[in-house]
Amino acid sequence: MKYRSAFDIIGPIMIGPSSSHTAGAARIGRVARTLFERQPRKAVISFYGSFAKTYKGHGTDLAIVAGLLDFDTFDERIPDSLKIAEQSGMEVIFKTEDAVPDHPNTVKINLYDGDIQLEVIGISIGGGTIEITEINSFKLKLSGDPAILVIHEDRFGIISSVTSILAKYQINIGHMEVARKEKGETAIMVIEVDQKIEDKIIEELKKLQNVTRVIRMVE
Repeated sequence: MKYRSAFDIIGPIMIGPSSSHTAGAARIGRVARTLFERQPRKAVISFYGSFAKTYKGHGTDLAIVAGLLDFDTFDERIPDSLKIAEQSGMEVIFKTEDAVPDHPNTVKINLYDGDIQLEVIGISIGGGTIEITEINSFKLKLSGDPAILVIHEDRFGIISSVTSILAKYQINIGHMEVARKEKGETAIMVIEVDQKIEDKIIEELKKLQNVTRVIRMVE
């Protein structure tokens, strides 16, 4: 993982005690909330590696839930996030897993609201820096920077159509990848960009043939 500035190492403005176990965890939770596009009714949070051993002492549990409530890393309500979640009707279940993860600070978040479900796997790298490595079993890389996710049918020309719209609005792409499980089935396009994505761009992308959803990530 390459750090882009000293602030990636120092970490963000945050409620402590740890940039990786607290700030990073809050960011993972908030990205999961953004992907789910609503506050979940139920969240099952599974910790792996170092997270599984220290999540209570470092406040990782509080931070993940705070992110699911759409709190930022510096929100003073983070210490009360479990109580706030309960008051808002969100059921939260914590699990620790024995499986050895690829990264020691790994969490799997399963979100539910009726028939709607989402599974997100994320890692906290340090200094508040994170990566989302799986979304509903689609393996990818999402850092939580300004980005859009384009969920689409795997068809010829769709990547060109999306990038043409971004080029029209002079949006510079910093990182892009496409994940799919089967040829011709559903695919996810992850596009990290350097500028803010305006509503009109999102709406134009949504109108493209074979695009089913467009999600703008937390900036």
